[in-house]
Amino acid sequence: MIHSLFLINASGDIFLEKHWKSVVSRSVCDYFFEAQERATEPENVPPVIPTPHHYLISVLRHRIYFVAVIQSEVPPLFVIEFLHRVVDTFQDYFSVCTEAAIKDNVVVVYELLEEMLDNGFPLATESNILKELIKPPTILRTMVNTITGSTITAEIQGVIDACVKLTGMPDLTLSFMNPRLLDDVSFHPCVRFKRWEAERILSFIPPDGNFRLLSYHVSSQNLVAIPVYVKHNITFREGSSQGRFDLTLGPKQTMGKAVESVLVSSQLPRGVLNANLNPSQGTYTFDPVTKLLTWDVGKINPQKLPSLKGTMNLQAGASKPDENPTINIQFKIQQMAISGLKVNRLDMYGEKYKPFKGIKYMTKAGKFQVRT
Repeated sequence: MIHSLFLINASGDIFLEKHWKSVVSRSVCDYFFEAQERATEPENVPPVIPTPHHYLISVLRHRIYFVAVIQSEVPPLFVIEFLHRVVDTFQDYFSVCTEAAIKDNVVVVYELLEEMLDNGFPLATESNILKELIKPPTILRTMVNTITGSTITAEIQGVIDACVKLTGMPDLTLSFMNPRLLDDVSFHPCVRFKRWEAERILSFIPPDGNFRLLSYHVSSQNLVAIPVYVKHNITFREGSSQGRFDLTLGPKQTMGKAVESVLVSSQLPRGVLNANLNPSQGTYTFDPVTKLLTWDVGKINPQKLPSLKGTMNLQAGASKPDENPTINIQFKIQQMAISGLKVNRLDMYGEKYKPFKGIKYMTKAGKFQVRT
């Protein structure tokens, strides 16, 4: 029933999103932002907003908009009641339902949303039942959740590279389905900046050949979706000459696209003599001089997640390492832009022939590091 949920603060920033069936691009919220601009007061935003492919149903509580994305027609009051139940649950768990409280308890928030909806349909919404499944946050649990698994920083450096081979002097316009994503942008000199400022449309007479049309930046304030998750257990015991290495990779929020060309590397501590590991797929190497472990995974199969498990032997007399190693990951995802940017249309003016038009999306890891 409910595909996605977006939480939007009073400044119009999406500070949390949750997807159940499939990832819905946050660009769908552009329709909500347009309705918000037309509303005279915050509470006057229509509770039901139709879009070409979805319905947006929202409630405003504690200066936060809770926006549910629905793909098929359902009774709006049913969804509104569920959203109010979500707010009440947050307030019950965290004493207050504010942006700060939600961010401080983000792990518990996601656990609650996972239990409250099953494949998009309400499951457990009673507070007493939820508290049996998910314990309310305590100081200790908050510390554990902060230490394990949270994203410290994330950002996207995006580019649009063009390859133009057209005769004459064609005048091109390029529009996007979600131009709001493009805030921090630098353009090729051929782009008419004034039209971009006025209409959020790229208008330009392109040079011939390959060139970079624009580059853009998406910061961690927009909660960049991380497309790969890592489960790890790398431990060294006091007084033992062995350590344990256990690593599993999996895709997350990739909209069904394959994660390919995966390469994992980790700089093991100086005291490690050798590693005896067993990869479920791919091959690994360990350099005993530089202590660099490299695992060439290849393509991740969601049905059989790749893992690398085994033991590490320490040099004779070596003490337990002070710090666990970091894990660096490289990968590519074809036909997917993790920023959510999507081209709407490309039009040509000034010439009468019909050009061939094509677009290719790609996500590539820059510096993707996991601290163990």
